[in-house]
Amino acid sequence: MKSIQFGIPAMVAAVAAALVTVGCGPSGSGGGSEVKIGHVGPLTGGIAHLGKDNENGARLAIEEANAAKTKIDGKEVKFTLVAEDDQADPKVGTTVAQKLVDAKVVGVVGHLNSGTSIPASPIYNQAGIPVISGSATNPKLTEQGFKTQFRVVGRDDQQGPAIASYLATNNKPQTVAVIDDATAYGEGIANEVEKTLKAAKINVLPREKGTDKTTDWKAVLTKLRGRNPDAVFYGGMDATGGPLLKQGRELGIKAVFSFGDGACTDKMKELAGDASEGLLCSQAGIPVDAADKKFLEAYKKKFNADPILYSPFTYDAAKMLIAAMQKANSSDPKKYLPELQKIDFSGATGKISFDGKGDRKDAEMTIFTMKSGKLLPVAVIKGDKSQSYDEFVKGSK
Repeated sequence: MKSIQFGIPAMVAAVAAALVTVGCGPSGSGGGSEVKIGHVGPLTGGIAHLGKDNENGARLAIEEANAAKTKIDGKEVKFTLVAEDDQADPKVGTTVAQKLVDAKVVGVVGHLNSGTSIPASPIYNQAGIPVISGSATNPKLTEQGFKTQFRVVGRDDQQGPAIASYLATNNKPQTVAVIDDATAYGEGIANEVEKTLKAAKINVLPREKGTDKTTDWKAVLTKLRGRNPDAVFYGGMDATGGPLLKQGRELGIKAVFSFGDGACTDKMKELAGDASEGLLCSQAGIPVDAADKKFLEAYKKKFNADPILYSPFTYDAAKMLIAAMQKANSSDPKKYLPELQKIDFSGATGKISFDGKGDRKDAEMTIFTMKSGKLLPVAVIKGDKSQSYDEFVKGSK
C-alpha cells in the first residue's frame, strides 16, 4: 500500500472534518453544527407501534427546531435524533443506553417502558446525560435519586389509585381479580391497584401472573372463572391485554375488564374484537385528543396518521431538552441540566415543571372506556379531584 503524503494544512483540515463527522466537540460546547439527542423505545416486537409513536413525537420536535433555525449561544445548530430500538427488553435497554452515551448524545428522550428505563438510568446518570421519559410510569424510576432523570407523565402510584377508585366508585365490584405481566411496569401498577381496592374493603383474589409475551391466557382465566370475579384488572401492554380480554369473554367471564395505560389504546379493538366493548382503562396524562391542536395537525401532516398514546409527551420532552439548552446558552449537559431542573414549560400537553425527584408536578390521569370500537375519555383525575371529561374540557378553555 502506498503511503499518502499530507501537508500540514491538509492534515489539519482532514482532522477537523473527521471531528465534525463523528459529532465531537460541537455537541458539548454549545456551538457548532450538530447536537445529538437520543430516543429509545421498542421498534420491533408486539408493542413496536407504541415505540414508533413515541419516536415520532420526538422526531417532530427535532425537525421543528431545525426548521426554526434554533440558535444556542448565538450559533445556529442542527439537531440530530439518534433513535435506538430496545425491544422492550431490559438487557437490550442497557446496551443501547451505553451505545447512546458512546455516541456523545447530549440528552435522551425515553425509554418507553419502565422495565427498560430503570436499568438504563444508572448508565445515563453516570455519564451525566439528562433523560426525560414520556411514558415510563413506575415510581422507582425517579426514586433512585438521579438528578438526570425526569418524566413528563404521572406515576403508577397516581395512576393505579385513579383507575382503581373509578372502578370501585362506578362499578362497585365485590370481588376483583388482578393479573400482571411480571414486568416492572405491569407488576408495579397492579400492586397500586390492589392496594387501593383493599383499602376500599373490596375482596381481591390471589394475584395471577403471565409474561410480556403471554398470548394464551386460558389456564389463568379458567381458574378465575371458577371464582366469579365482578371485575378484572390487568397490568401489562395491549399486545397481551387484547388476547386476555378476548379469551376471557370466550370463556364466558362477564366481569368488567380494566387496564393501565399500556393497554389503553385503540389497538385493543383490533386484538380483542367485540370483546373490547365496555373495557375501562387509564392513561398517565391528558388524552391525545386534548393535546395542543397545532401539535396534532403537525403530527398528522408529517406521519399521515394520528398520535396513538404518548407521542405528545415525547414531543414535549424533546422540546424541553432544547429549551433548557437555549436557556443555558449551551448544549453541554453539565451546563443545561440546572435549567432543566427548574424549567417552567408550556407544551403540547400543558404546563410542565418538575419536582425535586424529576416527576411532573400536578400530573393528570384520564379514565377511558371503549365504545363502538373507539376509546372515549370519561373522567380526568388531578390530585384527589375527579371530574368528567366534559367538565375538564370546559375548564381548560
